[in-house]
Amino acid sequence: MDKINLLVIVTVISLFISLFLAFFLLTVKTKHKISNVLFAIFLLVTAIDLSHVLFNLVAGGPSNLGMFRSTVAFLQIPVFYLYVLSVCYADFRLKPKHLLHLLPFLIANVVLLPRFYTVDAASKIDFIVNRQNMVELQFNHILVHIQVVVYFTAVFILLRKAKKLYFENNAGTNINAYNWLFQFTSVLTILYLIVILKNAFKFSDYAYISEWIKIAILIAQLFIICWYLYKALNHPDLFRNIDLKLKLVSDLVLEEKNSGQSAIGEKEYKEELLKLQRYMTEEKPFLNPALTIQDVAKKIKVPVRDLSLLINHKLEQHFYDFINAYRIEVAVDMLKDASKSKVTILEILYEVGFNSKSSFNTAFKKHTGNTPTSYRKHL
Repeated sequence: MDKINLLVIVTVISLFISLFLAFFLLTVKTKHKISNVLFAIFLLVTAIDLSHVLFNLVAGGPSNLGMFRSTVAFLQIPVFYLYVLSVCYADFRLKPKHLLHLLPFLIANVVLLPRFYTVDAASKIDFIVNRQNMVELQFNHILVHIQVVVYFTAVFILLRKAKKLYFENNAGTNINAYNWLFQFTSVLTILYLIVILKNAFKFSDYAYISEWIKIAILIAQLFIICWYLYKALNHPDLFRNIDLKLKLVSDLVLEEKNSGQSAIGEKEYKEELLKLQRYMTEEKPFLNPALTIQDVAKKIKVPVRDLSLLINHKLEQHFYDFINAYRIEVAVDMLKDASKSKVTILEILYEVGFNSKSSFNTAFKKHTGNTPTSYRKHL
C-alpha cells in the first residue's frame, strides 16, 4: 500500500469518527450543553484540518478556499481552551470578549490578502511553489507555534487552579475527571509539539520527513479521537463543574493581608470550629458523595468564605481531605466490625460517601497507610 492510499484511508476513518462524535455531542441531551457544543466545534475544525489530504486530491491547484481551509487550524486550540473553561466552571457562558480568541485566525488571513487571496491563479501557483521563501507563510507558522505554547500553558494553569478549587470546595469523588482532562490535554500537547516538528522539516531540505510525520500525526489523531469517543459514550457525565466566581484560599488570605483585616477572630474561629465538628459527628453530611462547602456553610449558618478559610487555611486541610477523613473513619469502624465481615469493600465505600473505588483506595491509604483490603486482612 503506497503512502497516498494510506493517507486517504486514515483520513476517511478519522473524518467519519470526528463527524460522528460531533453529531453525538450536538444531539445528546445533557445539562452541559455549552461544553458539548464547544467540543463538537473543536472536532469539526479538526475535521476540516484533517481533510487536506482529500481536498488536495480533488483540487485543481492552489485556491482561496484551500488556503482558507488551512488557516482554520488557528481556531483549534482557542476552541479547546474555551471547552476546558466550560468543563471546569459550571457557570461558564460565552461572552463577546471571547471573540478575541479569533484574532490569530483573522491575522493569519489578513497577511495572506495582498499576495494570495487577491491575485490571479498563476500568482497563487508561484506563491505555493516558492512557499519556503514566502514571509507570509513563515509568519503564520511562527504565529501558530506561539499560539500552541501560549494556549496550552494557559490550559495547564487553568486545570491546576480548577483542581485546587475543587479540593478546597468539594468533597465529591469525581476528581479523577480532572486528572483525565489533564491527561487528554497532555496528549494533545505532545501531538501539537510533533506538528511543530513536522513544520520545521517542511521548511527545510528534508521535506520528505515532514510527509511521514504527517502520516504518524493522522494515525495518532485517529486513536485520540477514538479514546475520547470511548470516554464520551461510557462517561457522558464525566465532569463535575465548580463555580466560576470561587476564589482560591491563597487569594482570600492575600486579600485579608492587604486589607489589614481578618475574616474571623480567634474566638469566632473556635466557635465555628466547634459548630462544624458537632455538625459533622451528629448529622454525618459526609455520607453525601456530592457534598460541597456551600452545603455545609448553609447548614451551620457560617459564610462560605469564613468556612473555607477555617478549613483550608486554619486547619491546613483541603475541604476534600477534611470530608474524606470522616468517611475513612466510618469505613475503618465498619471494617473492624465483626458483624460486617461479609460486607464487601465496594459496599462500604458507597455507604460512607465515595462513589469511586480508586478514590476510596487513595484516600484510605493516605489516612491509614494501607489499602482497605490489606487493612481488613491484618485485623
